[in-house]
Amino acid sequence: MMLSRRYFCCAGALVGTTATLGRAYAADSCMALTQERQRALGPDDALKELKAGNERFLTQTMRNCNLLEQVRATAGGQFPFAVVIGCIDSRVPPELVFDQRIGDIFSARIAGNVADDDVVGSAEFATKLAGAKLIVVLGHSECGAVKGAIDGAELGMLTNLLKRIRPAIEANSSAPGAHTSKNKDFVQQVATTNARLAAQGLERDSPILRDLVAGNELKIVAAMHDVATGRIMFME
Repeated sequence: MMLSRRYFCCAGALVGTTATLGRAYAADSCMALTQERQRALGPDDALKELKAGNERFLTQTMRNCNLLEQVRATAGGQFPFAVVIGCIDSRVPPELVFDQRIGDIFSARIAGNVADDDVVGSAEFATKLAGAKLIVVLGHSECGAVKGAIDGAELGMLTNLLKRIRPAIEANSSAPGAHTSKNKDFVQQVATTNARLAAQGLERDSPILRDLVAGNELKIVAAMHDVATGRIMFME
């Protein structure tokens, strides 16, 4: 059975760039988004908004919106403009570090921000059916999953999840220093490579996402969050 975008989506909340959404929307950053406004956003607009949101977070100028009002505004559906695939680490909540509101972004969180089949499928839904224009694979410093993968940790079903980080470790096989979780530089290199490889894998493994990128309807990027400063650096 074919699933239509209309089946899944009704209404939501989103803020875009002033140039794209107009002065009226910029004047009220807490207003609900219409489907027309979501469609008017391009992938670059979505990326600019997440960058601007992180800057608001860093400068403590976050938007102060009524959360219950957002709940009511999005009760009938959603029109998020971006997907963030991040780690479950409690220090990296996507909505906060990007200063986004209820209904603004899809958030898929999994240890080590790996893109397994379920995550890829979720990204396909969020973009092809629900209209998101951007996917960000968000890694972070001091990642426990990356450290565990480096040290060869084994624990139940986590063992197989950590195997997905092995390509990033192997890609840094010639890095200087000890290849253990005690080497912070090595951990950071592997975490950065892991985010980049996951972003590349989304486009490589999904014909749906690949077609959206080819049609300039979607952008996929990797980024790294510094848990010590809150700053997010994008790898475009």
